[in-house]
Order: sequence, then C-alpha cells, then structure tokens
Amino acid sequence: MADTINVTSSSNQTCDAVNTSAYPFFMLVYSLVFLVGLILNGFIMKFHFCGAQQRASSSLKIYLKNLTAADFLLCLSLPLRITHYASSSVIIRQLYCSFGACAIFLNMYASIIFMGYIAANRYLKIIQPSGTHILQTEKTAHIISIITWVFLLVPTVTYTILFFITQTPVTSNPSCCDPFFSESIKLFFTI
Repeated sequence: MADTINVTSSSNQTCDAVNTSAYPFFMLVYSLVFLVGLILNGFIMKFHFCGAQQRASSSLKIYLKNLTAADFLLCLSLPLRITHYASSSVIIRQLYCSFGACAIFLNMYASIIFMGYIAANRYLKIIQPSGTHILQTEKTAHIISIITWVFLLVPTVTYTILFFITQTPVTSNPSCCDPFFSESIKLFFTI
C-alpha cells in the first residue's frame, strides 16, 4: 500500500494526497541526472568558454552557450529537489518552494527558449544561405540573450521576494507548496 500524506495548513488549504512511495525512485533518478548532467554540462561549458572555439563566435554559438548555462544551472538546482524528497523538514520544503521550484522552471523555460532561438537561427540560415539576416549577428544574439535572461529572472526574483515577505505561517508539515502561499503569491501566479 502506498504511503500518502494529506495535510491542512492554518489557512485551511489542503494538499492532495501525495504518494511518497515513489520518492526513493525520484531521488535515484534525479541523482543520476545530476551527476551525468553536471559532468557533461561542465565539459561542454569548458569547451565553449575555454576551448579553441573561443576565437570563432557566431549567433549560434552564443545561443548554445546560453543553453549550456541554463542546463548547467538546472543541474545545480537538482540537489535541492533531491533533498526535498529525502527530508520532511519544514525549512527544506520552504527552501524548495521558494528557490528550488522556481529555479527548475526558470531553467526549463530558458532551455526551451534558447532551443527555439537556435531553431530560428538555423531556419534563417536555410532561407538565406549566402547572406546574414540582422537576427543572425553576434550583437543581436547578445542583446536577445540578455533580454531573455532579464525577462525570465525578473518574475523569478519577484516570486522569491514575495514568497518570503508574505509567507503564510504553517502549523503542520505540508507535503506540497500550496500551504506556504499567501494571497499575494496566488495573485502573482494568476498574472
């Protein structure tokens, strides 16, 4: 029979029943992804930033560097998720709900967006094989990358600050993040 937890916070929010029997499997998978991802992304980052490819730059390489950075940051956020599954501490859950969850989503969205930029870059290269479109220049790629990171980081930082400023006191040990959310955070999610 699966272990389930149903928790109510002081604001009468109830977490759905959580099947904790899968947690050891999740911890194992995330640990393997962390180790393999850290090694491979570290190697690729060293290649991009310290290797012979440093002298030749293009918009594609700029997007690839940003994609690698997003994947590397995702790998660095996995230990908090693993700890979240391993521990029943309220402090660990608060850290996960404030930093861990938003870091995973930030890096997931960054990876998706930079893969989209790479696809658009390749498309432009196919339709204009002899020329360079304005969106394929290095300067434009740098500007697009900076705007993308700012666009993704502003809501993440805002969420984290709001989480700690308006955090709801929890009387029990919740298995999900909902009991920690104040009305301001819920409003932030709807926007």
